[in-house]
Amino acid sequence: MNTQQAYNQWASQYDTNLNRTRDLEGKALREMLSQFSIEQCLEIGCGTGKNTEWLIKKAKHITAVDLSENMLAKAKEKITSNSVRFLQADITKPWGFGSGSYDLVTFSLVLEHIHQLDFVFQETAAALKTGGYVYIGELHPFKQYSGSKARFETEQGLQVVECFNHHVSDFIQGAKRYGLTTVELNEYFDDDNRDELPRILTLLLRKN
Repeated sequence: MNTQQAYNQWASQYDTNLNRTRDLEGKALREMLSQFSIEQCLEIGCGTGKNTEWLIKKAKHITAVDLSENMLAKAKEKITSNSVRFLQADITKPWGFGSGSYDLVTFSLVLEHIHQLDFVFQETAAALKTGGYVYIGELHPFKQYSGSKARFETEQGLQVVECFNHHVSDFIQGAKRYGLTTVELNEYFDDDNRDELPRILTLLLRKN
């Protein structure tokens, strides 16, 4: 099944199943963005709204985008704030979310499902105000190299979502081509055990 179908199926249990990657990325996002005060935020991959609920406290307005209509339905059940606009969209196609209007664009566990990053970085740069920031939180490439992928159990068995390996340099150099420079890079480990492979990679980029 494709990514949209997989997340539509996963939506009913996404908030409740054991998912270290989801939980650690949520922690990473909160730590990296805790000092930010944001006017306009574009949240790519809002899913069921687990990060949206926190971002509402930091941003005056959020445009929350996801590919999966079932994930968005779950998010809308939780969040009824007038400061959030939910949109279903495929980010591999031209964005219609507003050009040059956002102070912050966030990606949470999204880019592993995107084969070619260049178009996404190009659209991200176009959506940002000059001086705006990009947060990226992804399953760490080292975890991907070891065979880890987004997956979930169903009555029909284990479902593995289509994923693509991106190296750290792919993120940094790809973003740089569109005027997005790296401000900060962090790695997050299960139980903060730095003797194991890191689970989450986070990047903070800034539009020149």
